[in-house]
Amino acid sequence: MTGDSGTVREDGVAEDLLSVAERVRRSLEGSSAGERLVARVLLANYPAAGLETASRLAERAGVSAPTVVRFTARLGFQGYRAFQQSLRDELEARRASPLTLSQQIGDAGNSLRVSAGAAFRQRLDETFAALADSELDAVLGLLADPGRRVALIGGRYSHILAEYLDLHLRLLRPGTRVLDPRPESLAAFCVDIGRRDVVVVFDYRRYQRDIVEFARRAHDRGAKIVLFTDPWLSPAADVADIVIPARVEAPSPFDSLVPALALVETVVAGVMARLGEAGEERLRQCDDIVGDVTVG
Repeated sequence: MTGDSGTVREDGVAEDLLSVAERVRRSLEGSSAGERLVARVLLANYPAAGLETASRLAERAGVSAPTVVRFTARLGFQGYRAFQQSLRDELEARRASPLTLSQQIGDAGNSLRVSAGAAFRQRLDETFAALADSELDAVLGLLADPGRRVALIGGRYSHILAEYLDLHLRLLRPGTRVLDPRPESLAAFCVDIGRRDVVVVFDYRRYQRDIVEFARRAHDRGAKIVLFTDPWLSPAADVADIVIPARVEAPSPFDSLVPALALVETVVAGVMARLGEAGEERLRQCDDIVGDVTVG
């Protein structure tokens, strides 16, 4: 693959919409042993490791410099310099804040209604074009498994997504909860966590240290980690079993949750389909109880 605009990978993902981090993460399957070493070093210290010389990165990974160069070429870059420039661009995007983004807004040729509608449609298209069917199937497999407990957590704004997904999941299956973000509550949860637990984490740029550290602890105790994040990937991606990125650029200084919400609703639809009659019966019983309460 070349990474040129319009290139589509074998898994159906539009490669030019993937961040460097996502390309590296997806490269793990099917890579040579040496390339996997390079990928893991990059992900463990991302993006700093990739901003070093090819020789230094090779030394860190215990491989040759040509292996590093071949690896970046396989990611779709025309040389190591192009790879590093993409990393620098990502680093700038990761550090974006409402104050810096406010200077990028404006479309003098259209009304806000037209320009905002176009922006949201574009971000939705890009988000779903970059979503791999295999990743989505893996998420559905975990969340539709009634033998697993599901815990959800989000950051300052993204906790809304965690609560929204939980509100739907609990109608379809037992054993789901939104975690209390207070340190003592997370500590108590970590004590009890095990290999049958799934932790769904929402973390977007200006990533929260406490959310990332919690994800790492949960991973270390054996939980499966599902991460919803942006294209530049939260640092929690290095311990995530499944990563679901969404575009976040918006026609305002604040990142948008619209594409992420669309992904959440897609997951809800998929879980409902996977659970079939069992999910419908639980939903029916919940609806009957709610109906009794509201009528009474």
